Amino acid sequence: MSKKWYNYIVSVDDAGGPEQGPSNISNAPGAAKSAAQTVAEIASGIAAEPKFTTPISDPTLFEEIYKAAEIPTPPQGYSILKISQMLESEHIRNLPSDVKRSSVLVGLDAANVDIKEIIQDAIRRDRALDTYERVQQRAAEELEARKNKENSEIQAQIDKYVTEQRTKIQSNNEEVSREKQRFTGWRLKKQQEEKKIAEAVGYFVTENPITTGDVNAPPPPSNTAQHS
Repeated sequence: MSKKWYNYIVSVDDAGGPEQGPSNISNAPGAAKSAAQTVAEIASGIAAEPKFTTPISDPTLFEEIYKAAEIPTPPQGYSILKISQMLESEHIRNLPSDVKRSSVLVGLDAANVDIKEIIQDAIRRDRALDTYERVQQRAAEELEARKNKENSEIQAQIDKYVTEQRTKIQSNNEEVSREKQRFTGWRLKKQQEEKKIAEAVGYFVTENPITTGDVNAPPPPSNTAQHS
């Protein structure tokens, strides 16, 4: 198992070893291995992934997760959470680890609670949390996939719109360019026409009233017609 919290709570003798207090506590060599084997056996009887029978409205409330996973009420109310509170009690929290462990085991023995039941409760809660973590992770990944797809569709629409608008801008610019070219050509012909008119009327006036340049230029002074 990857989690070693159980070593903090209990150490069990090798099979056939002598009892040394509540729940066969031992500091003999090989006890940790035996404890790991014992916990593995306890864990093997618990579902690897619990089923959640009710919806969870607030994932930050772990009690709601435990309830949805239908974790049974521990004997005498001694859950792993209560054990955690006992270990943090002001009466023993500053004591050495082995003394804290022994104190808790003595209390469990007095309440006629088997430490294995506590470990079972701890494993159930841990697996409920791990399973719900995977549920939330899958939900987050599915949401990300949906939103990425939606974003891609939106980006495609944006790209299409930008392309269409750039095409319109280019078309508008080309239309303006054509109109300017047409107007420039017309202006040249207009100036030629005006020059022809000016030359003709020039025979009869001292100052020619015909404009042959840009219409935005200042208007010429008033002219006096010549009389024959």
